[in-house]
Amino acid sequence: MKAAPFEYARAASLSEACALLATHGDGAKLLAGGQSLVPMMAMRLVRPAWLVDIDEIAELKFIAVEKDMARTGACTRQCVVERDHALAARVPLLRQALAWVGHVQTRNRGTIGGSLAHADPCAELPLVAQVLGARMLLRSGSGARTLEAGKFFAGPMATNVRPANVSRKSIGRHGPGDARGPLSPRFPCATATSRWLRPRPRSRSTATGAACARHSGWRSRRNAACVPGIAARLVGTRLDDAVVKDAANAAAAESKPGSDLHASAEYRRHLAGVLAARALQEARERARSAQ
Repeated sequence: MKAAPFEYARAASLSEACALLATHGDGAKLLAGGQSLVPMMAMRLVRPAWLVDIDEIAELKFIAVEKDMARTGACTRQCVVERDHALAARVPLLRQALAWVGHVQTRNRGTIGGSLAHADPCAELPLVAQVLGARMLLRSGSGARTLEAGKFFAGPMATNVRPANVSRKSIGRHGPGDARGPLSPRFPCATATSRWLRPRPRSRSTATGAACARHSGWRSRRNAACVPGIAARLVGTRLDDAVVKDAANAAAAESKPGSDLHASAEYRRHLAGVLAARALQEARERARSAQ
């Protein structure tokens, strides 16, 4: 299929992008890498009246590794983040997760901010943001504000954001890619994380994923269902086999996956427990080897 008719504008600066969003309101969507938005437009699942292209804005393309956190720009390519050794040393889960994102071509065009704003529950970066407790910097013509990942994501393909420069509405629920201003995430540095575990060919959608971070326990996500209560119970405990098994069983019991052509809900629920156990076991071994 082809996209519905739309108007196109390329912003040369952040201020121009915010002005365009203010002018065109809810009918406008930001375009960076286009790896998620363009296919949805082709299937007419999304029909923006305007596309505001921010791909040429240099100030939105950066990686900054600081003492306690790492920052990336909204338009920083996924492949650039994946290959940055300093970033991988401080936030290793980013590289581990990005290795599973689509194909090389997808990562060469896809952006960090675009993936997070799209809020696909099958995507890797939203899970990383939740597990690490990332903070999203949202910018508009009137200023900037931050949202914690847990408050930023509202559910599958939905975020809790306020339409920037359009009105002074309270935070509401919006659709795919609706982080209304350019989004730059801030990831806390974590010294030990699990590798990404997911049983599917790279060309297909995720069945189930699990990841954990040493600094914040672990969380498992599928269809925007997180289990922070289980993570809280792990804090301060010795991560022996019995504790791992109990946490994995709880993750499977509390997960609320759906069924589709790739896998049934029952199979995904089983995988949630299996992958949670493996992620915790590997995190335990990495923590031991780091001592």
